[in-house]
Amino acid sequence: MKYEITINGARRCVEFTPPKNEGLRVAFTVDGRPVEADAIRISRGAYSILHGGRSLEVTVEEASGGLLLRVNGREFQAKIFDPRSWRRGHGAGIELEGRQQLVAPMPGKIVRVLVAAGEKVSAGQGLLVIEAMKMQNEIRSPKSGTVEKLAKEGQTVNAGEVLAVVV
Repeated sequence: MKYEITINGARRCVEFTPPKNEGLRVAFTVDGRPVEADAIRISRGAYSILHGGRSLEVTVEEASGGLLLRVNGREFQAKIFDPRSWRRGHGAGIELEGRQQLVAPMPGKIVRVLVAAGEKVSAGQGLLVIEAMKMQNEIRSPKSGTVEKLAKEGQTVNAGEVLAVVV
């Protein structure tokens, strides 16, 4: 998988190679240079990485406009650009216009509501989380606007049922 990653303003092309087995070894290239490391997830957002004989403790958390990385006490701002996001309709800053209805992609249950009816939201902002087949999926706003209608937490929904309306 290829990504463009900006770390503290420096843009890099990073390509990840899927691991060949369940081991700890990860391989990727940064601007065409091969890099290998041993990495293990300690907890959600926390990783232990061995690279070039050095031990790195890395934490990752979402921040406005990207990610905040902490590596051995130093902080870095990062943004990840996935070229596939355009094909999925999430990229290039294009917003839908007019009244938008968001429908359930499959039958499930609303497990979390992230905004309230009447609240102003921005494009891409999470509105609610639906659980289907033991997986949770965040439903995001396709445009900036005001939430007109919103499903309730705990509500069971069918595929195609309206979950939210953004105007």
